[in-house]
Amino acid sequence: MYIADLHIHSRFSRATSREGDRTHLGLWAGRKGIRVVGTGDFTHPAWRSELREQLLPAGEGLYSLRDELRLPDVPGGQPPLFVVTGEISCIYKRHGRTRKVHNLILLPSLEAADELSAKLEAIGNIRSDGRPILGMDSRDLLELTLDTCPDAEFIPAHIWTPHFALFGAFSGFDTMEECFGDMTPHIHAVETGLSSDPSMNWRLSALDGLTLVSHSDAHSPVKLGREADLLDTGLSYPELVGAIRTGEGFLGTIEFFPEEGKYHLDGHRNCGVCLTPAETEQLGGRCPVCGKKLTIGVEHRVEELADRPAGFRPAGAKPFESLAPLPEVIAASTGTSPTAKGTTALYERLLAELGPEFPILREVPIEDIGRIASPCVAEGIRRLRAGQVDRRPGFDGEYGVISLLTPAEIQRFQGQLSLFGAEPAPKQTAKRELKKKHWRLSR
Repeated sequence: MYIADLHIHSRFSRATSREGDRTHLGLWAGRKGIRVVGTGDFTHPAWRSELREQLLPAGEGLYSLRDELRLPDVPGGQPPLFVVTGEISCIYKRHGRTRKVHNLILLPSLEAADELSAKLEAIGNIRSDGRPILGMDSRDLLELTLDTCPDAEFIPAHIWTPHFALFGAFSGFDTMEECFGDMTPHIHAVETGLSSDPSMNWRLSALDGLTLVSHSDAHSPVKLGREADLLDTGLSYPELVGAIRTGEGFLGTIEFFPEEGKYHLDGHRNCGVCLTPAETEQLGGRCPVCGKKLTIGVEHRVEELADRPAGFRPAGAKPFESLAPLPEVIAASTGTSPTAKGTTALYERLLAELGPEFPILREVPIEDIGRIASPCVAEGIRRLRAGQVDRRPGFDGEYGVISLLTPAEIQRFQGQLSLFGAEPAPKQTAKRELKKKHWRLSR
């Protein structure tokens, strides 16, 4: 079994980290425990040139980073393998409306990336952004991609995102066929995105028979693996794509808690308004503070298109696990910030002693974690695995927040430590986002 994160971005995409280079992406994939990671941004000529210089073939359709470019691995980590991937933003008119749909493309080689990029450059500007914006119909992009490279895999990206997705509330479609027409049978999978999980997507019978994939869409190396695929195949492009197309060898996904996604519920961030679909309907879709249109979230859009009740599970549906990044888990277990010095120090110590992040979150015995971290953190990871998580939903571009231990529980654990002569953890220095209040209709 291995973990794959196929939708990422390099430093050549807008609003990305300067560390989005091959060396740091390789480093963080190893630290997370990701075996196969997408290159991202294959259309950008400068990034593609770096890939040719820095990667070596490592099996059919996969690549490894040159040894001299690798940074030290954590104990038990493996150097990741790379597969050629990229995201394209299609903005175009269809049926009298402007459509904005993002699509993820997987390719079997850098040579295929050169060929497809040359054809796309004849259509629009692919040099200014690693995720290029093309005035091209998604259906036509799919056809061009497969005509150029029949072995390519084309996946609608984060399909529920309000502004840039297949089913987006503001610029998408209501059915797959509306978007892709006669090319629809060539779609084998959809990416569910951070603000939904498979159980939400199971409510649409139209998605039966498609593989539900999940990826991080990371704009910095540290965000790799926020979501990922679990696979049991050989390490080659044909076997990876075969699992996506047929479901054989595709074991399931690792998911964000959908409430943590920044478009889960409806709302208006500028006014601090967060609403459920029912509350939005009562208000006629208008912000109760400023009167402007609300941003319709993923849960609302799923409700609009669903033809099955909540809780329905199709026969043969793949399982999934809901996790959170280890620094967030440490913070949610200790009342601190994910970026606090103490959180970072403990994160580094856990990796040095126990290995990559995913095994710590999923498999390492709780007692082993407790020997290195505080009982608060050990208990937090136990609760995470059991799904005992309190969630404040995200909305209108603002990420949600998870909570694992209450302040009283944290204080009690710290008191138990003091009884045995241990140093208690530093007191919480800020109320952080957990205490941030939002307007709700019920208030």
